[in-house]
Amino acid sequence: MVSIYFTDFFEVLPEELEDYGALNISLINDLPLFIDPFLLFNSENPVYKRLHDEIISYVRFLRDKSASGQIDAGLLRAWYFFGEVKQNWLGYSKEGNSGSGLGPKFARDLNSNLNAIFTDFGNEKVARASHLEKLCLVSEGVGKDNVSDFTTNLIKEFLLDYTQEFAVKNIAPNHRKTFSVSRARFNYKTEVWESRKYDLPTFGDDYVILTPKEILTKDDTWISRTDLFDNYEDIASAIPNEQLRAQINNYFSSQLPREPKKEDYYRATQRTLLKYPSILEHYIRQKEDNGDEAVSISSERVAESEVIFIAQARSFASELASGTRFYAQSGKTYGEARERVMFLKDVIENKDGYRLFYLKNQPLKREQDLQLLFRLTWFGTTSDVNREVNNGRGPVDFSISKGKRDKSLVEFKLAGNSQLKRNLEKQVAIYEKASDATRSIKVILYFSEQELQKTLSILKELKISEGEDVILIDARKDNKPSASKA
Repeated sequence: MVSIYFTDFFEVLPEELEDYGALNISLINDLPLFIDPFLLFNSENPVYKRLHDEIISYVRFLRDKSASGQIDAGLLRAWYFFGEVKQNWLGYSKEGNSGSGLGPKFARDLNSNLNAIFTDFGNEKVARASHLEKLCLVSEGVGKDNVSDFTTNLIKEFLLDYTQEFAVKNIAPNHRKTFSVSRARFNYKTEVWESRKYDLPTFGDDYVILTPKEILTKDDTWISRTDLFDNYEDIASAIPNEQLRAQINNYFSSQLPREPKKEDYYRATQRTLLKYPSILEHYIRQKEDNGDEAVSISSERVAESEVIFIAQARSFASELASGTRFYAQSGKTYGEARERVMFLKDVIENKDGYRLFYLKNQPLKREQDLQLLFRLTWFGTTSDVNREVNNGRGPVDFSISKGKRDKSLVEFKLAGNSQLKRNLEKQVAIYEKASDATRSIKVILYFSEQELQKTLSILKELKISEGEDVILIDARKDNKPSASKA
């Protein structure tokens, strides 16, 4: 059996992990799930509520330090810098589990915001409580992964205790090790992050952290910058103070040119939020009032992710390994890559692999799902397989290489992508030239006869033949022999 998930590597029954409430993480690639601090706030579990209170206590500590005057570089790094807790195997990493964490820009923005527009943090007058996410609503480039990383760092002690408890009871001693984990607990008396020792599952030279499913979400946190900007007009118009509402609307209008474009509205919103940060509290209060919806949506999205990335992907990987030496095959990178793509094609089209792309009979049209499956087919390879390689002309899905003289590229596209023609015409040729790749493979996934005909028409127009370098994969559900059983 190919080992992919936590229960595979540590010889634990999936049912035991399920009963414990933890996510069965992949130890090959991060899963695109995130900790949402609002789920701690809105939980009926007193342990989670206490965790949320502890998060806010630390941010208040930072607020007071920011207000006390200029903070030197050493203390800024000690208090405001947070690395990614990669051991939980959650997030956006395209290869393995290493991300960027919360670096200098996040630290400087956090310090600046707490010293300027968030001086009232912890003393909100409209929202029912303080929320960590508030700090990330006005800074560009701060998304769910940043909020999740910040939250994970601040509840790290709980996650370590949570993992240790399961490990000691369920994992054999030869799969565990005592680790001294840095920045596990903050000591408010000494104002220093302290290390603590834990008996944890060991993977390679590192440890693994488990996370309760009920505090995870997918796509975005409940309180988010994207949601705020998308619904700004409704939020502003719902502010009950008539005078404040008029001032906000007047200022917003003054920031727009005579014939505004989409980006002008975005900039006007950003400037208005900085001028009137009280809008954030009204937005957060709306989200608090609808907190139960956050729980139900997150639960549904996590369950969907479990179906796609764990249950169905496990079956897919087993199909790849079953009765073959597929994972051990080697050769020139182009041949290797094409062979694996063709194997994927066969499993998806002829062996029920298409089910991975459906939930409740509806197609889930996401390139990421196909990319993750392709990455699984390279488990154990001697080739260097890199995802989302940026060669200066933009990222490419996969680069497979054996030294400088043998490099091939693989690009996955959905037939429904409105940019399909442009991508086929220009994109991969540019990638090849910029990365010195010898050849490339374009893989197109389609879900209907209409998408197939559209793709064939584009190929004909561009005088490209389906064959060695262009491979179409049929993910239709209505033409499969077993469709009625799905």
